[in-house]
Amino acid sequence: MEFDPEKMPLPERYGLMIAVIQPRPIAWVSTKGKDGSLNLAPFSFFTGGGANPMTVCFTPVRNREGKKKDTLVNIEQTKEFVVSVATEAMAEKMNQTSADYPYGVSEFQKAGLTPLPSFKVKPPRLKESPVNLECRLFQTVSMGEGPLAGTIVIGHVVYIHIADEVWKNNQISHADLKAIGRLEGTWYTRVTDTFEMPRPKGKVISDQ
Repeated sequence: MEFDPEKMPLPERYGLMIAVIQPRPIAWVSTKGKDGSLNLAPFSFFTGGGANPMTVCFTPVRNREGKKKDTLVNIEQTKEFVVSVATEAMAEKMNQTSADYPYGVSEFQKAGLTPLPSFKVKPPRLKESPVNLECRLFQTVSMGEGPLAGTIVIGHVVYIHIADEVWKNNQISHADLKAIGRLEGTWYTRVTDTFEMPRPKGKVISDQ
């Protein structure tokens, strides 16, 4: 099967992307509006950016009417956000925060979750998550306008919270973290079937 993206309806493009790009980690992002309202929403176009400086990236995609997500609106206004890890124990509450509530409605309240004060940024962190990354906006990259267009949000991580139960021997194990990921459609995955494969050591080739 072969496809020309420019000849595909937008929903089919999006559906194909989430079917091909999997499993996808979930950035559970909390923001605070200029009016003081709180927002919490999951995004599965999410990855790290680099360690110097430490950065993370996620992509809010506009809805089918071309409207920006509340998360992006808040970040553009305040330049701050917190990324939390979604785990098995919080899967249903994470899904609840993906509902399309009107701007200003707190997903923390709707899902029965607890906002805690952050150390360096104004948006709250999520008490129920074992990992919270406080971020200041590094850059946004717009990749179009209109329905299903995305904006890459790059955040500079300025403070990290890790729960003691997942921080053992100075590291985090996937077995303790129990993060979940997105698959195609409405499917999710657990990290339960894993294998270890050390990176091979390449031969150093002299320039001379």
